[in-house]
Amino acid sequence: MSEETAAALRQGRSNPLSLIKWPLLAAAMGACFYVATKLADKGYTLAVVVTALVGLIILAVYGTRKAVPMKYLLPGLLLLLGLQVWPIVYTAATAFTNYGQGHIASKEDATAQDLAYSVEQVPGSPTYKLSVAVPEGQPLETAPLTFLLTDDQGKTFIGTKDGLKDLPTDGLKLSTDEFDKGRVLSAPGYHILNLGEANKRKDLPSFAVPTKDGGGIKANGISQAFEGRPTMVWDKKSDTIKDTKTGTVYVAKDARWVPQNGQGSPLPVGWKEYVGFKNFTDLFGNQDLRSKFLAVFAWNIAFPLISVLTTFVLGMLLALLLNDPRVKGRAIYRSLLILPYAIPVFVSALVWASMFNQQFGLINNLTGLNVDWFGDPWAARTAILLTNLWLGFPYMFVVCTGALQSIPGDVLEAAKIDGAGPLRTLRSVIMPLLLVAVGPLLIASFAFNFNNFGLIYLLTGGGPFTGGNATAGSTDLLITMSYRIAIDGANPNYGLASAVAVIIFFIVGLLSFPGFMKTKALEEVN
Repeated sequence: MSEETAAALRQGRSNPLSLIKWPLLAAAMGACFYVATKLADKGYTLAVVVTALVGLIILAVYGTRKAVPMKYLLPGLLLLLGLQVWPIVYTAATAFTNYGQGHIASKEDATAQDLAYSVEQVPGSPTYKLSVAVPEGQPLETAPLTFLLTDDQGKTFIGTKDGLKDLPTDGLKLSTDEFDKGRVLSAPGYHILNLGEANKRKDLPSFAVPTKDGGGIKANGISQAFEGRPTMVWDKKSDTIKDTKTGTVYVAKDARWVPQNGQGSPLPVGWKEYVGFKNFTDLFGNQDLRSKFLAVFAWNIAFPLISVLTTFVLGMLLALLLNDPRVKGRAIYRSLLILPYAIPVFVSALVWASMFNQQFGLINNLTGLNVDWFGDPWAARTAILLTNLWLGFPYMFVVCTGALQSIPGDVLEAAKIDGAGPLRTLRSVIMPLLLVAVGPLLIASFAFNFNNFGLIYLLTGGGPFTGGNATAGSTDLLITMSYRIAIDGANPNYGLASAVAVIIFFIVGLLSFPGFMKTKALEEVN
């Protein structure tokens, strides 16, 4: 063994990090094992495989002396895959499904819920003391329902859409009233709904906790519950559901159970399934959706282009003005000009929203105008552009100031000796050198404003909405339209919203690529 090798080994043994390497690896393997077991309990087989693969990669990289560069790259790669690549892949996959309100669960789970909703009490079936609850801290009207149950022997249970399980007695407070004895009054982690809160839950009458024997536990008021049997039977062989009470047969169609004879309503719960390019064809094939999408798309292109142009021009002109050494107090002026950049966007947006108020706003009061800034489409767009100009020019001012100060003085002096005037120097010397530095930032600013959700949502909410159109407003961007489709609409549709997100991804990529190629050509100026 050479003397250098022996010295390296001695150094490795004396390195404190080598003493904690294996405990850290053991902790990482334990964490992977814990996550894998939780995922396995939920039935996520693919996620279990991925977790196991990550654990093996960590062990292979950090458990050996080889692959030294990978020891530094692996954390970043894992974060890149988990926080960037996976959300993109999942969003793209969702765009090819009907995932949305009424189509969330698998076919088996959705069918189980439909069968549970048909539960009716059977004579002699068990009864329970009931407390209707929701997880603490969640919205009372939309959070998942939970039944806190007490049987005739005083044993407590917790019932959800996934089934019935024992409820630990630690921290429970039970009623001692003669007519309500044993009913759960409070439980750690849950909010018990009172009568008024329970009456607001439209899903309470149809909610049922599935049991192992195919029955279900349903509420009888808000303080009693019973275990019954479903009136509907699922024949998996023929893939039909029969209502034994009415004789109606339901067949699977468009991810729902619908009456075979076409008479009546479908069962309430549908399931998630692959629909191919349907969401994309709806966007471009459905005349109503297509017209809304194209109108939003046109504004979505104009808004970032105008915003980048106006903020850059104003920021550059101010930077040129304050770059002149003859201006006194330049440091004070620069500090004042970047103040809008230091104020949080949501604060500025709300302040400007109050300033644009038609009746009480500062702008109409000072100018003597009576413009309905948020009621007229073009006035609302103008208000957004003015607000974004206020928010965006300090950033451009800062980057242009830095770029101007990096231009060598002898270059400007040479232009002056050659007889170039101020405008000629600006056009032929300063602007090319300036664009080399700020070109990529202009592209980044365009991409940011293309998805400037916060400004639109806080200032106009996407409105005004004209012609009874509640899906897309006059100032909506694709991102706010996608949000309204996915979450804020009457019928949330995550699949259609994901299709819009995929289109946004490709549009930004296609528009940014030529810009980056142009900035690459500008580098030759240096």
